[in-house]
This record gives sequence, structure tokens and C-alpha cells, in this order.
Amino acid sequence: MRARRPFPRRLGLGGRTGVVLLAAGIGVLAPFAAVSPASAQQPTDAAGTWATPPQVDLSVLPTDSGGPDKTYKQKTGCVQRSLDANVPINIIPWGQAYLQLDKAQQIVKAATGSIGGNQKVAVVDTGVTPHPWFQGRVESGGEYVANPTNGQPGGLQDCDGHGTEVAGIIAGNPQDPKVGFIGVAPDATIISYRQLSENYSEDTSSNSSSNTGQPGGQQGGQPGGQTGGQLPPSTGGGGQVGGTGPQQDNNGDTRQLQKEGTAGTLHTLAEIIRGIADKHQAKVINMSVDHCRAADGNGDIQTGEREVQAAVKHAADNDVVVVAAAGNVSDSCPQNDQPDPNKPKSIVTPPWFADDVLSVGAIDQSGGVASFSVHGPWVGVAAPGTDIVSLDPAEGSTGLANLTINNGQQSKIQGTSFAAPYVAGVAALVRSMYPKLNARQVIQRIEATAQHPAAPGGRDDFVGYGVIDPVAALTANLPGDVGMLAPPKPVVQAAQLPPADGGSSTPMIVALAGTGGGVLALLITLFVMHTIRRNRPDSRPG
Repeated sequence: MRARRPFPRRLGLGGRTGVVLLAAGIGVLAPFAAVSPASAQQPTDAAGTWATPPQVDLSVLPTDSGGPDKTYKQKTGCVQRSLDANVPINIIPWGQAYLQLDKAQQIVKAATGSIGGNQKVAVVDTGVTPHPWFQGRVESGGEYVANPTNGQPGGLQDCDGHGTEVAGIIAGNPQDPKVGFIGVAPDATIISYRQLSENYSEDTSSNSSSNTGQPGGQQGGQPGGQTGGQLPPSTGGGGQVGGTGPQQDNNGDTRQLQKEGTAGTLHTLAEIIRGIADKHQAKVINMSVDHCRAADGNGDIQTGEREVQAAVKHAADNDVVVVAAAGNVSDSCPQNDQPDPNKPKSIVTPPWFADDVLSVGAIDQSGGVASFSVHGPWVGVAAPGTDIVSLDPAEGSTGLANLTINNGQQSKIQGTSFAAPYVAGVAALVRSMYPKLNARQVIQRIEATAQHPAAPGGRDDFVGYGVIDPVAALTANLPGDVGMLAPPKPVVQAAQLPPADGGSSTPMIVALAGTGGGVLALLITLFVMHTIRRNRPDSRPG
């Protein structure tokens, strides 16, 4: 029996009167319930502001001055080598194994002949020491802190010991099978910009007229020693033949742009990003530098933030993949653990501008999000960020680092700063493999092939679209790839046939003979029966 479609009941006089009264009541209350779009985006308290940044204003995009915007002087000596701890060079760092970088590198090398050899990655950080395991693949991009005191071009002094470790994850290449560590794109070229330093501070003296760093602090010429610097040495880490590292606490790297008593501003960061895009110096930028502030609740954007927003938009529009660390929790950067993710406690720049930036959170060895990794709607993907092993950044070092030392206390190297270069390295491999993809398509490919979390839409505010999958990013066929990717090269596959049987043929002969004998016996039997029937006298009546 078919179910009958229900029909609405007719309203009686009382029902119609009720509807009229209800409509009149709504009309009276509507003016009080109306909320303008602007006020709808304002929280009622100062706990946070909406996570979506204001519209981009390209008119504030600064030009690249090519140098610092303030005069800085060195206050702390550069990182030193230390022999307090050994780095087992034959151990493959867990992050490499987790991401199966060896397989990804084999794929790229088979397709292009190198592992990112045609790519340049800009590292905007504390500078990069020309470690021998770069094989001379580090170029000077610019100096935005102070004139180097080691005689190297701008950007090629790393007093803090941070940028070298970041660059090592991208392009370090020991060229020694005994060493387990290797960078993601070990044939790529690094362009180094020194833009931030904890070891420098603004020079407020009245007679300061240059951006020259003060002498001293050139540590690491001798194992564990100090070679005549007049400044107190920077805290560093331990390694096999020198293991220095960035200053950090147990939460990870705590450096910040525009942090009081340090060098580096959002303004110079925006200048550098624009300069890279305008000069076409690199197709990938890694920024393991952040500015974190409390969300003030009114949606305002600071001048420096607006400049960085315009700069990353300009870079993406000019085919540059911009990768940034998601930021680390600290006293000045509380975790975004509030109920409403759209009203964060902290806003981190550049990750805030997710339309044009691929922001990277950190995971630990369990595969879960690291406790120090700042959450937010802007997080794009995640990568390993704990128990880091990379190149020792001390001057004169030829080995690896895996520890930092603060006030005599050793701690492992960790932070979203070191998750970001894993992603920047993968971006370089994707750009090498698929040169027809533009910057935004490269980012989409990395996000689409990540190991998505079990969340609506395949993303959350902890790891974004998930942990990167380099092999999938290099091999997956995605919607929209038609005409963008090079056709696969045909590969001749050798036939895998079983080996010929070289044994005796006697069993086969016996089998065939037996079969033939049986057939012959059957034929004889049929012939005999036919003859007997034909010769039998006819017994039918006549």
C-alpha cells in the first residue's frame, strides 16, 4: 500500500490570527535583533579577534632597501662548538625515515637527473654558515642585521646558530654513505638572508652611525674554544665535532621578530620577500621567523603585519612558494586552545595570511602534534619538529648538531622552525619535478597529498591538512593535473617468466605413451563390438 503524501492542514480562524500576531511581533523586534556585518565580527570581550585577516592593501608594500632599518650592535658572542655530546652520524634522523625521503629523492633523481639541483630556496633567518656539506651551494642574499664580522658576504654569518640548521634540513648533503643525515633537496642552492638575531640589539647611542657589528664573538675556531672574542659566548648545543644550536627552552625555539632587545622587524621581512619576488631570486622561500602577538579583540592589524601581508601576496602572485613556521608557544605567545577557533588568543605572522602562505605545524615521533606547535585556522600542513639533527652552525665545524645548551642545560633541538624546512624542501622537489605548476598549485598539491587528519574536510587547526607525504606529492594524479604535468616516461619491463625445465623428458614420454595406448585399446574395443553386431544372425520373424 503506497504511503499517502501528507498535506498541510488548513488553518482555522484562530490559527490565522496566531500567525498574524507572530508576524507582527517579529516585525516589532526585528530592529533590535539586526546586527551589522562589522559588529557581528567583533567579540564581546578582549579574549581574541576573528582569525580571518583584513583585506590585503598592496599600497603599503615596501620597497627593498637592501639593509637594516635600524642600527644594531652585537651584544653576545656567536655560537661555539662543544664536545660535550656526540651525534651518531650513522643514524638516520627519525623525520627522514617518517617521511620516506629516500624514496622521494629516488623518484626525483630518476625523473630529472638530480635532487632539486635546478632549484634555489631563499632562507630568511639568522644567516647561514657556509658549512662544507653545502659544497658551496650557499649564496648571499642580503644582510639586514649588521655587517658580518667574519669577512663573509652578507647573510653568510650565523651568530645565533639557527638559520644554518634550518638550511641544512633543506639542502645539507654529506656525500658520505656513513652519514645518516641528508637534506630534503640535497642538490638545491640556498640563498641566505640574515634578517633576525638574538645576539644583536638596537644601538641607541647618539654616536652610532653605521650598521657595523662589534668585534668579538667569533667562536668555534678551536674545538670547544673561544678565539679571542670580547663578548660572552652565545649558548650553543653539543655535537660530534661541534654542536651548536639556537637559544630555546623546553617549548622549542623562542625567538620572535620585533622582540625587545633583539634585531629583526616585520618591515625588513616584508622588504626581503618583495625583493626576492621582484628579482626572481628563488622559487621557494622558507621563513622560520615569526611575530606573535595577543589577539586584541578589535580586529586591527599592525603596520608591519599589513606590510608582510602585502609582500606574501605579491610573492605568490609572482610564482613564489612562501613557507612559514606556524610558531611556538611561549609566555608571550599563548596556545590557541579556546573553544572558538575563530577567536584566537594569539595571532602569528606570516602564518596568519594563509591565502598566500603555507604554514607548517610540528609533530613529534608519535605522529601527534607537538605540544609547542601553535594551533590556528591558518595551519596548512605539518612535519617533524622534534629531536632534530642538522648541520652544526659554528664557524669551522664539519659535523652535525642535535642539542642546544642554555645556562649549562642541554636540550634537544625542536620547534616549528625545523618543521618548515622539511616542507620547503618538498616544495623544491615538486617544483623541480613539475615545472609547469605555479606557486599556488604547488601548495595545493602538498596539501592535497598530505596524510589528512580524521576531521571534517580532512583538516584541523593542529596539523592543517595533515603531515606531508613527499612520495605522494611527487607521484599522485590529482584533479586538474591534465596538461600541467609531464607525461610519464615509458619504462621497458623485463619479462618475469619462470625458468625452463631442464629435467628428464621420460615422464612426459611415459604419460603420452600411456594415453596413446588407452586410446588405441578403446578403438580396438569399439571395432570388435561393431563387427560382432554386424555378424549376429537376424532373429526377427520374416
